[in-house]
Parts: sequence; C-alpha cells; structure tokens
Amino acid sequence: MLKVASYNMRKSIGTDRRRRPERTLEVLREIDADVIALQECDRRFGQRLGVITPHLLAEHSPWKAVQFGVRTGSMGWHGNAILVRKDAQVLDQEIIHLPALEPRGAVMADLRVNGHAVRVVGMHLDLSGLWRRRQAHAILAHLASSSKQLPTVMMGDLNDWSAQSGCLRDFGRDFTFAATGRSFHARRPVARLDRIMVSPGLAVAECGVHDSAASRTASDHLPIWARVGKG
Repeated sequence: MLKVASYNMRKSIGTDRRRRPERTLEVLREIDADVIALQECDRRFGQRLGVITPHLLAEHSPWKAVQFGVRTGSMGWHGNAILVRKDAQVLDQEIIHLPALEPRGAVMADLRVNGHAVRVVGMHLDLSGLWRRRQAHAILAHLASSSKQLPTVMMGDLNDWSAQSGCLRDFGRDFTFAATGRSFHARRPVARLDRIMVSPGLAVAECGVHDSAASRTASDHLPIWARVGKG
C-alpha cells in the first residue's frame, strides 16, 4: 500500500499572506505520504528558486526531491515537483511539455517505493478549459507512447470546477479518480480543483482532504491524499 498526496503549496504563502516554508513542511509531515506531487513550489520570477530550500528539505523532512535537471536552484519544473522518501529509488524521470499560453508543464518519475515500481505524474493545468483539454491530451499521449508501461498515479491541481466534463472526462477514460473531496479554498472549501487518479491495475483503498489548523493557513489549497494498492 502506497500513500500519495498532492498539494498546491502556493509558494508557501499562506492565507495570512506570510511566506513560511517551514509551515508547508509541517503540513506535509502531518500527511506523511510516501510520494508527494507539489505545485507552485518555485518562485515565479527571477531564478525561480525553490521555496523550500535543499537544506530545509534535507534536515527537516523524510523526503528528497526528484531531480529533473532543468533549472539550477528550482525544486521542479514550472513549479511542479515530486517528493519521495529518502530510501526510495528513482528509476527514471522526465518533464512533459504542455501546450499553453503561459508557462505550464508536468513532471513524471518512475519510482521504486517499498519494493514496488510505480510511475507518478504531477501537473498543474491551465485556467482555460480549452487549454486544459489540450494539456490532458498531451499528458495521456506522452504516457501512451512510453516504451515501458508501469502502474501509474497522476495528481495535481487540474483547475477544473466541473463535475465530470472537459479534461476530467478525458482523464476518466483511462484513469479512475479518487473521491478525495473539496480542497479549494482552504478556509471554506467549495471546489475539487485538486485530483488524484490511478491507472487500471491500481485501486484507491481510502482517500481524503487533509484539513488541519496548519493546512488551513499554509496555502489557499488544502492537500489531498490517497492510499493506493493493486486493484
């Protein structure tokens, strides 16, 4: 059984308008997932440095960031990152280029966690429904063209307010959504913008939204999580 989580950390700027990376890590430690997809983990301008410094991650967490080698100092790519426990093995990693008017991307990593190989995709899709669908198609096409197929978990901020249309319908043809619940806005959740999906062969045993005193102030999104096993 693998515990995964997704979190739009909003560059560690909380609902109190204070940037506190250590508070973000506090929330992640509360969840205690094996694999975490982060969105908005890098600063938007300048060198786009990671908000959670390598020292903070190394000394105050059980995770390491998958290295995509795109921009020195960034944790991920276009704000997307994947964290795994320090004893997990990273078998492969790559970025997925997405069609977009503004910078958007997804990241993918093949991991060996608890003795099992799994593919993880993290994403942050566009505000526009048309571009979200194009991005969903790009991600699905990238997965389909892979020379090696693995059980796959996809997660991130899909920015889709609908129940089952648009990119949700596109993803839903091949993947099953975890019924995690509403994650936005953190202080009064009304929308399920954040999603976790699993490929055939995997099943969601339990899932939810992590709602705590820390998570309600650490970002405008609440983190979501799921326990995933063989279907």
